[in-house]
Amino acid sequence: MRAFKIIFWIVYRIWFYILLAIPIIVMFPFLFISILKEKWYPYFFVMARIWAKVILFGMGLHPKVVSEEEIIKGKSYMFVCNHTSMTDIMLMLSVIKNPFVFVGKTELAKIPLFGFFYKRTCILVDRKSSRSRMAVFESAQKKLNQGFSICIFPEGGVPDDESVLLNEFKDGAFRLALDHHIPIVPITFADNKKRFSYTFFSGCPGEMRVKIHRFFDTKNQTSDYKKTLKDQVRQVILNQLQIFNLKKRVPK
Repeated sequence: MRAFKIIFWIVYRIWFYILLAIPIIVMFPFLFISILKEKWYPYFFVMARIWAKVILFGMGLHPKVVSEEEIIKGKSYMFVCNHTSMTDIMLMLSVIKNPFVFVGKTELAKIPLFGFFYKRTCILVDRKSSRSRMAVFESAQKKLNQGFSICIFPEGGVPDDESVLLNEFKDGAFRLALDHHIPIVPITFADNKKRFSYTFFSGCPGEMRVKIHRFFDTKNQTSDYKKTLKDQVRQVILNQLQIFNLKKRVPK
């Protein structure tokens, strides 16, 4: 039985990278044109959403979204989510229609083909470099001034310890939201780690539950509110993860 699982996981992983490449190859001329000018980014974003949905569908992954508040078209937000899987990127693109820009780690830019567009459309951060972190802040401010939203995984990476449900949050997302007085949208991903974790021999098709929580308003708030805001947003996501885990253990 174990041998069949290993064969499945190998095929499942290979199939993922095939799916990663196929839509990019098919749409390459249009994708390339859309990154030539910053003002054309919304067109790139539409194609990125198609790419993401093709991958999720092809992997047998089905988003199930519950939202406590409506995201208004044309408005800028700061999206913050827990981070457990490479599919976090695809799931975010699949469920959010407002054009947003990821703040992501530089390592993903090394992935062939995907990395070519990733490093030209996302804000890359080398978390070991203070200069890089400052450049990220400046780039994010520019994108917000252009009317786009930002998506940050505030844990700063995937937790190394398997027992950690949610790492402590970094300050960046909350500082930007307060400076620009844009709402913070906490989003909880329940199943991404189970469906496609960074552990090679793991994963399976199935449902991917998403909870879009009530927004945190940053109007009339100063930078002194940053720590309180960060702690409150983290607690909302942590509580929801605990609820998801409890539901998973309760027999139906």
